[in-house]
Amino acid sequence: MKYEDGRVNGINIAYIGGGSRGWAWTFMTDLAMEGSMSGTVRLYDIDIQAARSNEIIGNRLSAAEGARGGWEYRTCGTLGEALEGADFVVISILPGTFEEMGSDVHLPERLGIYQSVGDTAGPGGIIRALRTVPMFVEFAEAIRRYAPKAWVINYTNPMALCVRTLYRTYPGIRAFGCCHEVFNTQKVLKDICEMTFGFKGIERRDIIVNVLGLNHFTWFDSASCKNIDLFPVYRDFVEKHFEEGYNDPDKNWANSSFFCAHRVKFDLFRRYGLIAAAGDRHLAEFMPGDEYLKDPETVRGWKFGLTSVAWRKEDLKKRLARSARLVDGTEQIPLKPTGEEGILLIRALCGLDRVISNVNLPNAALQIPNLPADTVAETNAVFSYDSVRPVAAGPLPQKVLALMEPHVKNQARVLEAALTCDRELVYLAFLTDPLVRGRAKDGDVKKLADDMIANTKMYLPDGWN
Repeated sequence: MKYEDGRVNGINIAYIGGGSRGWAWTFMTDLAMEGSMSGTVRLYDIDIQAARSNEIIGNRLSAAEGARGGWEYRTCGTLGEALEGADFVVISILPGTFEEMGSDVHLPERLGIYQSVGDTAGPGGIIRALRTVPMFVEFAEAIRRYAPKAWVINYTNPMALCVRTLYRTYPGIRAFGCCHEVFNTQKVLKDICEMTFGFKGIERRDIIVNVLGLNHFTWFDSASCKNIDLFPVYRDFVEKHFEEGYNDPDKNWANSSFFCAHRVKFDLFRRYGLIAAAGDRHLAEFMPGDEYLKDPETVRGWKFGLTSVAWRKEDLKKRLARSARLVDGTEQIPLKPTGEEGILLIRALCGLDRVISNVNLPNAALQIPNLPADTVAETNAVFSYDSVRPVAAGPLPQKVLALMEPHVKNQARVLEAALTCDRELVYLAFLTDPLVRGRAKDGDVKKLADDMIANTKMYLPDGWN
């Protein structure tokens, strides 16, 4: 990298999962709009044709009218080729296929265990981790060999276990995990502010929050805007709108597998006093299975959705068709901000800015003092030149800490299970997960774990045989 005339040029970014038909386009769009950086993005994917398609799409975006960043996209045939001398490494992959995810999400339904996402907590998150952890061991070893000083940005779920695996494998790695769930809750608070006070032109970033918790089970214990404490404002709004929830005027929870009316987070606020800062689909999976996810009728009552893998498969067909249009030029990606912060963080690490954002990092600085030091926690951090410094977020209240404890223990337990091929640890993780606990007989839960392991065995090390 070289700083010249207010720009940083010659940046090398390795993108693992560079054939993505979705988030990659978000990343490319934001790079094209950033006028203070330029360089090369090396795309690596086990589906090399998908990477080659994104090479065409990315280079077309860089050449589009109005593009300000100068980026060249290049497909790499090996992980080492992509990583060699990289300044930044972006990891955004789907571990396995939607066939394996179908088992993760839907097989537990035979025991009456429903999951709205299935990628972080619950049986689905546990099994997904078993096949993801070995992949991240390989990534960490390759980063240590080819790009030991690179900043590594992970977007893959299960987020906390991915980041924890990177540090466990290569303790000297400079990695963090990014997730946009907090941004969406800031946007809800922004909208409530505008409705309550008639403010105009508030940005999501104007909502100043203290973030603490685990990925997808994050909380705010303070929130403000323009010197206004938003907790009393939020409390009043929740009491007035608890039954109907809040619908973003641009979105409709009833017509989407992803949107929600925020009734789960409203309920958690009433019960625990903190603002739950993730989408309801994620929050529900960390709570006991007889609450928000008891059955599909209960889910509908809380006004969020069960994201089926059948829906994901249909959505993939649409994205594949769009990829073809983007490659042949019959469709163009509009150059407009996406709301993600990845490029802002890279910009700050290059010394062009200073940014505070929520990220997932080991709790080594005890940024949440009542969580173990090796837990990967989500808090704010300060990004500046070649530096990421987690913010001291303070302790979790005891009632919220009690909700966290089984997930904190399972974060450590599942990592060990994945690294040592320990089936007994998987059983224990299943039986102690709040979504599962008490929902079925122990023998049936263990049989479920065995069947789910068998369904993902193609992506597991030989030690699971």
